[in-house]
Formats: sequence, C-alpha cells, structure tokens
Amino acid sequence: MKAKRTDYISWEEYFMAIAQLSAKRSKDPGTQVGACIVNKNKRIIGIGYNGFPTGCSDDELPWDREGDFLQTKYPYVCHAEMNAITNASNKPDLDGASMYVSLFPCNECAKLIVQVGIEEVVFLSDRYNDEPVYVAARRIFDMAGVKYRRLVPGHKQIDLSLEVD
Repeated sequence: MKAKRTDYISWEEYFMAIAQLSAKRSKDPGTQVGACIVNKNKRIIGIGYNGFPTGCSDDELPWDREGDFLQTKYPYVCHAEMNAITNASNKPDLDGASMYVSLFPCNECAKLIVQVGIEEVVFLSDRYNDEPVYVAARRIFDMAGVKYRRLVPGHKQIDLSLEVD
C-alpha cells in the first residue's frame, strides 16, 4: 500500500496561496495584493485583488504613486480586501471568518473588515508597518478585538506545473 504524501501544504498555506495567486490578476505595476476570505468551516467565500472599480478602464486611469493626488492611483483603486468582501458568495458567512491577505490592511480596509465581522487577519508582509494608516489599522483591530498575525509559510514556493502520475 502506497503511503500518503507528507510534503502537502497546510490549510493556511493553501489559503494564502489563493490570495497570492489572486494578486497576480492585479494590473498595478507597483503593488499587487490578493485576499482570500475563509469561513469557520474552511470554505473559501471570497477572493479579491487590488484594481480599479468595475467599469473603470485601467487604460484611462493613472497607475502613478506620486504627484497630484488625482493623477495617482490612490483615489481610484479598490483594495484586495474590499474586493474580497464585496465578492463574498454568502455575506452572513463573513461573520467570524478569517481573511488571508498578502499585505497588512490599511485603516480603510480595517474598518470594513471590522464592520462585516471578520475575526482574524493573516498576512504575509507588513512592510509599511510604521506608516500612519497601518498604525491606525492596528489600533482599529485591537479595539474591535480582531486578531491579526503574520504567516510564516513552511513552503516558500508553490509549483503550478502539472504532474501526472
């Protein structure tokens, strides 16, 4: 009898990999972020990535990070967390859910996460930790009782090539 594989990924690595794969859909040349929301039963109920709102052309709006505010991406981009929440298949399942996201959420996303009842945020990167919007996000999460933690995956890479036995 053949033994089962032992090098499979954990549930957390799986959900974060879905978030990372979703981030690959982002057309943002600077930052690609993905999010995956999972209910209490380990079922994916929403995924998203950062991009412009539906119906807004990513060829006509700017992708710049600096300059006149209206000529940057910031007033137009929907963050991955927002898209995952609005794309959720069953809104009541958001209550008590976990969100896996490649970059620690900003204050605007933190407010939305709290408002829909997500209880935990698992992230890969916190590279903007000291910027005010991320300090505010942690304050919001702490006050609302939303747990957050960095995931340190055991697998550094997931191969998408097809293996046929």
